[in-house]
Amino acid sequence: MPTEAILSTARQFLGVDPSVPITLEPIKRGASGRTIVRVKSKVHETFIGVHWTEEREDNSQFVPVAHFLKQAKLRVPTIIHDRARYRVALVEDLGDTDLLSLKDRPFAERIPYYRSAFEQVDKLFYAKPAKDFHLMPPFDEKLYRWEQQYFFEHMVEDFLGMDADALRENPVFTELAERLGKVARHLVHRDFQSQNLLIKDGKIWLIDFQGLRRGRQEYDLASLIFDPYLDHSAEEREHLLGIWEDIADERPQETLFHECAAQRLMQALGAYGIL
Repeated sequence: MPTEAILSTARQFLGVDPSVPITLEPIKRGASGRTIVRVKSKVHETFIGVHWTEEREDNSQFVPVAHFLKQAKLRVPTIIHDRARYRVALVEDLGDTDLLSLKDRPFAERIPYYRSAFEQVDKLFYAKPAKDFHLMPPFDEKLYRWEQQYFFEHMVEDFLGMDADALRENPVFTELAERLGKVARHLVHRDFQSQNLLIKDGKIWLIDFQGLRRGRQEYDLASLIFDPYLDHSAEEREHLLGIWEDIADERPQETLFHECAAQRLMQALGAYGIL
């Protein structure tokens, strides 16, 4: 059982026997093939326990990617202990406050956190993994097309009860995937949304980064600026683009940015369709 594997790993790390009480509190986050809990005891500050299955290939990337991003000076939780054999990692506890939890606060109050988040995207651009570092397959035409099929199946057909065959055959989507898939230069988080941006010490910290791969930086930017759970107004989106321009000294090309946003929203809606 996942929780038993986490508990035994926690006891090993803490060096305590079964008589010492340890509490595991479930953390409910979107986590395909993963069990995530908060580990509490009287002998150590709280930390997070993660167990993963082989349901998704990227789950096993969590620990090596965390180490890489930490070495690249990005703000990610520290891996304090791991047992690869049992597919368990014990991770620094960053708390429960994410950017999504602030969605009802005035936009002006949230601006420093957006800036902090974009600074992480910019830093990711300059991160250079070793040549033999394993990354997930890059965003190419095939992966963009998979995201579209995910949307057609789970949102259009399963959730809305509509026929998606005409959409599958529409060249607009195949051509979009082909255009976006021509270039995959930048490292991208792949799920750069408000729920995966935790706030600690007034700064944004990244989680759920195991899908790290090469792709288009605009995809990560669009993931946050067009985050459907934050529902930014057109004016707010423009302000966010201005923050990015101030950090990176450039704005994304408008058509490309909106195409990445459309692609990302299809993926997000597909995921929503199976919640």
